[in-house]
Amino acid sequence: MVDLFLNRVLVENNSDQDELNTEREIIGILENRILLLFFASAECERCQKFVPVLNRFFKKLKDPAYIEYPKLLALIFVSLDQSEEQQEKTLKELHKRTLFLAFEDPYRKELQAMFKVKDIPAVVVLRPDGSVLSPNAVQDISHLGTDCFRNWQESAELVERTFMLNEEFDDPNLRSATDPVRRLKYKTEDDKRKKRWWKLWVKGKDGNDAEEEDETRDVKRKNADNGIWPRR
Repeated sequence: MVDLFLNRVLVENNSDQDELNTEREIIGILENRILLLFFASAECERCQKFVPVLNRFFKKLKDPAYIEYPKLLALIFVSLDQSEEQQEKTLKELHKRTLFLAFEDPYRKELQAMFKVKDIPAVVVLRPDGSVLSPNAVQDISHLGTDCFRNWQESAELVERTFMLNEEFDDPNLRSATDPVRRLKYKTEDDKRKKRWWKLWVKGKDGNDAEEEDETRDVKRKNADNGIWPRR
């Protein structure tokens, strides 16, 4: 999927409209993510009605105010507008983390043809490998909300980096993607128990040693009082 945008320029929908044009930047923002290609235009009334729905959906999956760990998801707006002013109108309504292609970039039309987009609004959902998960997820997003992302995630067999433990995922015998998490939990609990018992053992050992030293001193003191001195 990253290959689709290598050697292209993606623009961030922030106040500075920063450009991402290096291979490292493109890979960093798109790799191992489910990608949404949003095809729309300002003249399309249905598109404008769908924009707030898409914004809420995207915000709940990416915004730290709603979720502790942002999901592995990227959104690219592919404008089908007839003018740059129309494109800017839609961009003003879209989430600031949305990416887009510049109006003068002919790749917008190429993507439309590549994914056979005829009706808009359209949200083409791509797996990290670039294959199509859904040719148009507008209805799913509208009716299922963020639940549809879970379905895409399972279908794409996408494992979130937040929970990825490399040494655990090297094991081919894992029963599920949650096994490493459970193993870490039990491992942590075992470590805590071991540390607790170690502290008790050390404390007990130190206590016994101290008692033995006290007893030895008492015996020596009594022997000295009775005129008995240890042989050398």
